[in-house]
Amino acid sequence: QVQLVESGGGLVQAGGSLRLSCAASGSISSINVMDWYRQAPGKQREMVARITSGGTTTYARSVKGRFTISRDNAKNMGYLQMNNLKPEDTAVYYCKALIRRLLVGPSENYWGQGTQVTVSS
Repeated sequence: QVQLVESGGGLVQAGGSLRLSCAASGSISSINVMDWYRQAPGKQREMVARITSGGTTTYARSVKGRFTISRDNAKNMGYLQMNNLKPEDTAVYYCKALIRRLLVGPSENYWGQGTQVTVSS
């Protein structure tokens, strides 16, 4: 089985920073794409950032220049550094990863349970 666990959320003032982590564990052969999504109350879940296994990154327009996605392939870890946070960044942040399991054919998407980020004005 595979599990994704996010950590690093919390309450921060506007202009502050947080670093989210996503730990993947279990019978993992390889991790392809890793994404960070967020969902604010009453809104649809949206993709915030993506990083491929080769390190290519993509960002939502609303966070470009403020957020940085990274990963440590050796540790099966993903990160989201969030700087200059704004109240509109308040949401539950989720990690998603496309993972190929050991001895199992196709890759599948796995989600973490989410971590709350609250930015006060």
